[in-house]
Amino acid sequence: MKINFQRYELARARACMTSSDIARDSGINRNTLNTCLRRGNCNAATVGKIARALGVDVLDIIEQEEKP
Repeated sequence: MKINFQRYELARARACMTSSDIARDSGINRNTLNTCLRRGNCNAATVGKIARALGVDVLDIIEQEEKP
């Protein structure tokens, strides 16, 4: 799944969380989190854990294809 970095940053700001907070609360290694954010791609379970830690729906932080 492709993470939309701007949406992720907005959700992080709303939750008043640092990357370390998200890594701790999600149970994801901080290096794994940083790699996902840098590449923009993560597996579905990792994106789910990030969204749960932020208190948002997965759809709020991923790229979504626009339908014609």
